Amino acid sequence: MFSRTIRCVCAIRAIVTLALVAGLAAPAMAQYDPRAAFAPFDMHQAVNVYRSSNGLPGPGYWQNEADYTIHATLDPDTKAPSLAGSEVITYTNNSPDQLANLWLQLDQNVYRADSRGTYAGGRARPASTDGFVIDSVEIEVGGKFVSAPFLVSDTRMRVTLPQLLDGHGTQTKLRIVWHFDLPGKWGGRMGWGTAKGGTFYDLAQWHPRMAVYDDIRGWDTAPYLAQEFYLEYGNFDYFVTVPSNMIVAGAGELVNPQEVLTATQRARLAKARTSDATVMIRTPGEVSEPSSRPKQGGTLTWHFHMAHTRDVAFSASADYAWDAARINLPGGKSALAMSVYPPEAAGPDGWARSTEYLKDTIENFSRRWYPFPWPVAVNVGGVQSGMEYPGLAFDGAATSNKSLFWLTAHELGHSWFPMIVGSNERRNAWMDEGFNTFIDVYESEDFNHGEFAPKRDAEYAPGGGNPVDEILPIIEDPDAPPILSRADTIVEKYRHPVTYFKTALGMVLLREQILGPKRFDPAFRRYIAAWAFKHPKPADFFRAMESGAGEDLSYFWRGWFAHNWTLDLGVDSIAPVDGDAAKGTQIVVGSHDKLVLPATLRVDFTDGTHTDYRLPADSWIRNDTTSVTIASGKTVTSATVDPDHKLPDKDRGNNTFTVKGN
Repeated sequence: MFSRTIRCVCAIRAIVTLALVAGLAAPAMAQYDPRAAFAPFDMHQAVNVYRSSNGLPGPGYWQNEADYTIHATLDPDTKAPSLAGSEVITYTNNSPDQLANLWLQLDQNVYRADSRGTYAGGRARPASTDGFVIDSVEIEVGGKFVSAPFLVSDTRMRVTLPQLLDGHGTQTKLRIVWHFDLPGKWGGRMGWGTAKGGTFYDLAQWHPRMAVYDDIRGWDTAPYLAQEFYLEYGNFDYFVTVPSNMIVAGAGELVNPQEVLTATQRARLAKARTSDATVMIRTPGEVSEPSSRPKQGGTLTWHFHMAHTRDVAFSASADYAWDAARINLPGGKSALAMSVYPPEAAGPDGWARSTEYLKDTIENFSRRWYPFPWPVAVNVGGVQSGMEYPGLAFDGAATSNKSLFWLTAHELGHSWFPMIVGSNERRNAWMDEGFNTFIDVYESEDFNHGEFAPKRDAEYAPGGGNPVDEILPIIEDPDAPPILSRADTIVEKYRHPVTYFKTALGMVLLREQILGPKRFDPAFRRYIAAWAFKHPKPADFFRAMESGAGEDLSYFWRGWFAHNWTLDLGVDSIAPVDGDAAKGTQIVVGSHDKLVLPATLRVDFTDGTHTDYRLPADSWIRNDTTSVTIASGKTVTSATVDPDHKLPDKDRGNNTFTVKGN
């Protein structure tokens, strides 16, 4: 006998009738609509010579370049530390356009009392500094630098050129002299502070940087409201002058170790370059020894070089212990993993394992997705925690145990998104935070046979349970924004749940449930390689995955990324075909909400066996139900949709239908 709980249709009709008689609108009920789910997805970006239909850069793709030579001096005044510097930017206009102005980003101005960022989010923030003080701006004309008019507008600066800058590779040089007081920890990006044994200076967004001029918006001058960055690529030579007792950990390669390190430290670094085990460069016990520095008193200038990057950051302290190890990269190449941290942070549960975590993270992501391109990766245990820059992360000396592993993997994972694949964080934060959280999932599974797996931190599954269940309150929340929202509009309540968690879970669903790793992985790798050191937009990613994997994913982009649609699949009935058991058994699976996803249907039989049927999303492309027919000869006892609990199904009460009477 086949049975199911009978719905009281008469009662429902009576309720609706009463509501209409009373002049009230009946409550809207979610309903699956195949035409809405599978309608063409508007990507809001035309295919052209710059960006191709396959999601890759087109034959006419261009990108401007900014190369920097920077000299900066840190004044570690204990009450008001400051940084002063000068820089020469060689700007190459590869666009087809003539430029009348140059725009730069002055992110330090977010710390001003009158900055836009002070008021963004609906709550006032205390002012910390006066931001950048621009001492002079000059443009090279005829081999000489001459004063150039400039206008500072919040966190942007416009420089008026003396004549139009032609495109197709024409260059100009810009020289800027500036200084600023270091902010404290407010803002979470950079700052300075004291720990048990000393003072630490984490410097980022520390010099004027070129804004991006691209083929989508021209100058993209979105103000800095704390939604991170969008920058041009180029080569950096930077010189940092600090008191001689300080260690400077900087992004890129140290050019002058013979001037700033002792002979012992240089020998240890050489050993670390060939060692898979962590090598101490400056031990915790040596931190207080004057002999661990090559000079007593005065200052030293540290020179770093980093090629093909969009940014650099550094940290300085007299209280840093330092260790390093070799990173093994594809093709027999190698790089150097390094960690700096105060002596009290060392220990088997603390920063003594940082370089181990860092090394494994870089090797894993290089093997899985794209080779790490820079000579050094640095983990900094200073005052700031959880902020990323190319090849360098501030992860906070107080971080330890599994949190240090997860933070290291996440922040150094940002070297891929958005430091290698240079998406626009100010507008599309999900393309770096979400993608990076996604690749973290597999690093947690892979590291040391799953020592810290599965990843269950606040960025992936906030409550520590099944991620597909934990996403339900987010996608059912009528106030939650869709992923495809401008980053600055997403309030803090939803920033991690939507930008990080929902995007990452969507990528997991795409890889494991929709495409499968054999189709997903090559397509995603191709997207990364094609857009390495370039500027992809959302449409480029969508097209690259569809073309590379060979699948129209409109239904998924629309339901998961453009909307907060929810999924409710259920086994609606099990009955003999046409009422005749000799013809077999028909199992009907219905889609009862707006989102649709591929699913597994498990059919159990009286002989104790079961068979899994894979139902593609197209199963519901014309109707809200689909059916599976079981040939006669085996008796069905039950059927379950999504038996392994892999989908974010909001109502699992209708997932199983059990046949009574067998």
